[in-house]
Amino acid sequence: MKKAAPFFILMAGILWGCMGIFVRRFNSLGLESMDIVALRSMVTAVCVLLFLLIFRRDLLKIKLKDIWIFIGSGIGSIVFFNYCYFKSITMISLSAAAILLYTAPAMVMIMSRFLFKERFTKGKVWSLVLTFAGCVLVTGVISDFGSVSLGGILVGLGSGLGYALYSIFGRYALERGYHTLTITCYTFLISTIVSLFLADPAGIVSIAFSDINMSLFSLAYGLLGTVAPYALYNIGLKYMENGRASVIASIEPVTATVVGAILFNEPLTIMGAIGIAMVIVGLLVSGKKTAA
Repeated sequence: MKKAAPFFILMAGILWGCMGIFVRRFNSLGLESMDIVALRSMVTAVCVLLFLLIFRRDLLKIKLKDIWIFIGSGIGSIVFFNYCYFKSITMISLSAAAILLYTAPAMVMIMSRFLFKERFTKGKVWSLVLTFAGCVLVTGVISDFGSVSLGGILVGLGSGLGYALYSIFGRYALERGYHTLTITCYTFLISTIVSLFLADPAGIVSIAFSDINMSLFSLAYGLLGTVAPYALYNIGLKYMENGRASVIASIEPVTATVVGAILFNEPLTIMGAIGIAMVIVGLLVSGKKTAA
């Protein structure tokens, strides 16, 4: 299982990279950023909770003293991260928002150094530099970053922080012996409760569950965009360091770029292709054990 851990993280990043398909659809139908956050949390929580109630009730047991971990991952990561990311997309370009989001691996490495005593190695540093530089080229942010507002930058950095916090709280939960489905279930139960207070529940239901086709689409959003990637990420995180996992997950913007080019006819430039190659090299470097 340890050898397969990078593959699980990689698959999680790829699935996250496909999430724009769902977000764009819901946006076009009139759902706001927080509505989409709430919908994602709600569908995920209901699916995982029903599964555990039917097949693994034992995994619903948690210790009251550990509730802070799930509050942290549910509010500090999921609600905060998703809101900041979706908000930044409305304030700055999609490419700039993606780059600010991917300050997360650096934040994870720094926090993990102090919280979990993870070492900075040459391999980690090189993989971080290559993947981040590759993301910059993939998104084409160099050509339009000059128009980014200070508010947009701060909100974008907030999305990176929120993204990074999931790895931190997830590590705490795993070290206390919690199953990946337990972590996913309580994280999204808490984020559902909080986000529904900030969203428009009636509007979400009227759009996301207006007919059988939209209901199936919303279900797929929860299962493919959240349940599967978070479960895969947690499994991978169990067998590798936070910093390395966050770098491998950087395949997400590459996937989003490819999806955009194929499904939405978004241009893929030569620089973007070079960026994709750099990210792949960075991922390969992260897979090698390099001395500090």
